[in-house]
Amino acid sequence: MQNYNQTLEWMFNRLPMYQRDGKSALEFKLDKTYSWLDHLENPHYKFKSIHVGGTNGKGSCSHMLTSILMEEGYQVGMYTSPHLVDFRERIRTNSDMCSEEFVMAFISTHKDYILGHALSFFEITVGMAFSYFADQNVDIAVIEVGMGGRLDSTNVITPLISIITTIGLDHQAFLGDTLEKIAHEKAGIIKSNIPVIIGNIQEETERVFQTKAEEQNAPIYWASDTPSEFKSDLKGIYQVFNINTVVTAIDVLNKHSEFSISTKAVRDGLQKVVANTEIQGRWQWLKDNIVCDTAHNIDGLQFVFKQLSNQKYDNLYIVFGMVKDKNIDDILALLPKKAHYYFAAPKINRALPALELFGHSKRFDLKGECCSSVTDAYHKALLNAGKSDLIFIGGSTFVVAEVLLD
Repeated sequence: MQNYNQTLEWMFNRLPMYQRDGKSALEFKLDKTYSWLDHLENPHYKFKSIHVGGTNGKGSCSHMLTSILMEEGYQVGMYTSPHLVDFRERIRTNSDMCSEEFVMAFISTHKDYILGHALSFFEITVGMAFSYFADQNVDIAVIEVGMGGRLDSTNVITPLISIITTIGLDHQAFLGDTLEKIAHEKAGIIKSNIPVIIGNIQEETERVFQTKAEEQNAPIYWASDTPSEFKSDLKGIYQVFNINTVVTAIDVLNKHSEFSISTKAVRDGLQKVVANTEIQGRWQWLKDNIVCDTAHNIDGLQFVFKQLSNQKYDNLYIVFGMVKDKNIDDILALLPKKAHYYFAAPKINRALPALELFGHSKRFDLKGECCSSVTDAYHKALLNAGKSDLIFIGGSTFVVAEVLLD
């Protein structure tokens, strides 16, 4: 491996990667993660952490928490997934991504172990992130769960607090087909005597979390019990739930740890999430009349299209793509009919073919066309939309990523 791009190509193409390949890349057990971290001299024991899980909002909450802790002056590690533009977005200290040299050196040093133990892409990146945070001697690291929780590779840490954001129907093929079953997997990050913050009370999931917390003797805090009046520079209407969750988490962190975070840091951190963490894809305006959002499941898209309906425009153009493992009909039923669609497939194995998506769309009376690529769809929307029209880009993280790269 001679350079950074070749290193990434080796990681992406040679090793199983859920975001690209789907279920075939998953192995639901933690044995290899524990052995891998032992090989790396257990870097996760060398820093304090916050664990963030849930269906929707865990990425936004992770970035908000990082911004607040930065405003208080702490050196903060942040591990999130997936990335949008650059792999190194997954591994940051404060606003800085890990270096290309670190990624190359890490893979070169541990390549034989990785191959010999058939580590997954996610297992590799978790070990890489934890090693980086230990090397950087961070004060605290915010660790986002990849998928689920109970058997996710991140679930080897003993955090100061655990956070579970909203629960929705997503990845049902892997986590279960009801909110209760999904909540059971998410509740797997609740640990003995470690406080847990639940972002949103839902009738179907409340008892699941309460029971797990009682079993673990974990103090449980319901964020919706104490609504917050803080505002954020992240303007999606769904962010009100994430703000409330994060503010509650900071209160709990102040009570149950040696960390001390001021009200000023909370206020300033929430107002500077984009500047401090460079988060992208959350109701992000690319131009005056172009907005994108990475929401990709029913609950998330409901909020996005509600917000879209409140915008003023003459005509609406939508660049839209999906992955195969979503409930196509339920999602298409949410889409506004008064719009012109450019259906496209992102460049991943999991992508739903554009022609298939276009075919499904006709049953929901959606008007549009099938495009050869996301870039093609985006350029067609740009060509046809006037200054008083609105372009929305979404349906998948990977659709948004390809537009950001254009």
